[in-house]
Amino acid sequence: MLRLLHTADWHLGRRFPSFPEEGQKKLSRARMDVVATILDVARRNAVNAIVCVGDIFDDPDPAPDFWDGLARTFQGHAGNHPPLFLIPGNHDPLTQQSVWAPGHAFRSKLPAWVHVVDRDDFSYEIAPNAILYARPCRSKAGENDLAMALPTREPGDERLRIGCVHGCTFDMEGYQTNFPIRRDAGVLRGLDYLAIGDTHSFRDVTENLAVPTVYPGAPEPTSFDEAGAGRVALVALFRRGLRPRVDAEPVAFWRWIDVRCRDMNELRALLTTPGLDRHVVRLHLDMTVSLSEESEVERILRDLRGTDATHGRVGVLVEDLANLRLQVGSGDAFPDDLPPVLKDTVARLDRLVAGATDESEKSRATRALAHLYKLLQSHDATGGRDL
Repeated sequence: MLRLLHTADWHLGRRFPSFPEEGQKKLSRARMDVVATILDVARRNAVNAIVCVGDIFDDPDPAPDFWDGLARTFQGHAGNHPPLFLIPGNHDPLTQQSVWAPGHAFRSKLPAWVHVVDRDDFSYEIAPNAILYARPCRSKAGENDLAMALPTREPGDERLRIGCVHGCTFDMEGYQTNFPIRRDAGVLRGLDYLAIGDTHSFRDVTENLAVPTVYPGAPEPTSFDEAGAGRVALVALFRRGLRPRVDAEPVAFWRWIDVRCRDMNELRALLTTPGLDRHVVRLHLDMTVSLSEESEVERILRDLRGTDATHGRVGVLVEDLANLRLQVGSGDAFPDDLPPVLKDTVARLDRLVAGATDESEKSRATRALAHLYKLLQSHDATGGRDL
């Protein structure tokens, strides 16, 4: 049996500009950290080879922190190690100026067991009965099927044959895809397994064919809509003609989730969700709250996101407050024993809210009530010093 670890779409150097600054750093670092996890999984499973099929970097000329960091990660896994193959994808194509160029400093830092696929006719004998074929992307866009450019099986060749290319199997009529891959390319080229990359979710696109064509997905998700990301593929190949077994192995540190809270109870329950420190949470507040509940919402959000002095409950938090609405009027938020001048102010603002014909005027009066309520809360919390 031949064991293979198949991964792709590391996207080292990817930026996350829509996140808070500290969150951006966490997510960018996680893409580097997961590489060490992948190497550990490979060692634990005694694989014969590791293939990373495209988009190792988010662009062809990444900042030195990323290519040097990757080289250091490889250098830190010394000793006996299975060969690892890096195949340039459409995000990081092989060009004369790219990180994959023979004269780039990155290449000189790679251990002997790391191989860059920098030829169209690349092949490597993994074992006496198994050979790997790979072809790099040479541009960010292309119309050629790189899988169909791999060598076909010659008569009498009984070896296990593994193909590695980056591209897309999306084949809707009339739709031009980037580096298209025929779903039956593995069968037509006489392969036993076709390792591909591009889609960020784990998927076997040929479940009904004898030759698996598999996307392992991105080992760390890059967005909230990547169901099935965060894995690598562990492939067991037995002999020619017997379909390999492909298992998804989780490796991600972060789990990305969308949470929508429609009332205070749902928001309070979020605080008790286990493992929030390993979650990227996009929180949508779609609810109407009273003055007292608004203050509680702010306390909960502060607890979730953290402060300069405290860690947040959530690893990375993105807040969507567009549909957080404040209930009009004071309700019963203010205590009965208010000083007369404050009680009169509250009453006047309530009358403004009730009599307003313009929504902006009603909103201003409601915000004034909210501001007064927060001042009173601050006054009570500080023993009267802040009013």
